[in-house]
Amino acid sequence: MRNDEDEARRQFSEYFAARRETVRHAAYLMSGDWHWADDLTQAAFIRVASAWHRIRDPQALDAFVRTCLVRVYLSETRRVWRRHERPVAEMPDLAGGDDDAESAARRVVIAQALRQLPPRRRVTLVCRFYQGLDVAETAAALGCSEGTVKSQTARGLATLRKILNDSRLAPAPACAMEERA
Repeated sequence: MRNDEDEARRQFSEYFAARRETVRHAAYLMSGDWHWADDLTQAAFIRVASAWHRIRDPQALDAFVRTCLVRVYLSETRRVWRRHERPVAEMPDLAGGDDDAESAARRVVIAQALRQLPPRRRVTLVCRFYQGLDVAETAAALGCSEGTVKSQTARGLATLRKILNDSRLAPAPACAMEERA
């Protein structure tokens, strides 16, 4: 019995180490705040850890984590105190990688535009374009119909285009998000 528990802990630790940053980036795109993204990531992995012994299909782990993250995020956006927070006008300086300045500026603009979307549309766009899910997978993660995913995607992209056109920096939203906004 003890060996089974140790093995489960080891497997979860390995999975967590391998997927934490990917989940954290998706959480950031949903929330627009790195601290909140850390909280969302932690809450999602707590749910996964508590259900670890019930997981039968290791191939479904990513989908399960994604579903946990989406549900935690949507649950958090419904909290009264969360709705009273005000986002800051300027994003803090972020450590850069090998990207050029134009690419980094485009990601900042996309992230700022995403924060202006309602939570459901934002999470739909993150699932579709950042995580690369198709309509059916997104519907499963959100717990809604495929038609809802299509309409939320269309409305979200239209709003993003309007926001980006208004800011006079209009990269194609889907392409910019695929570059790991």
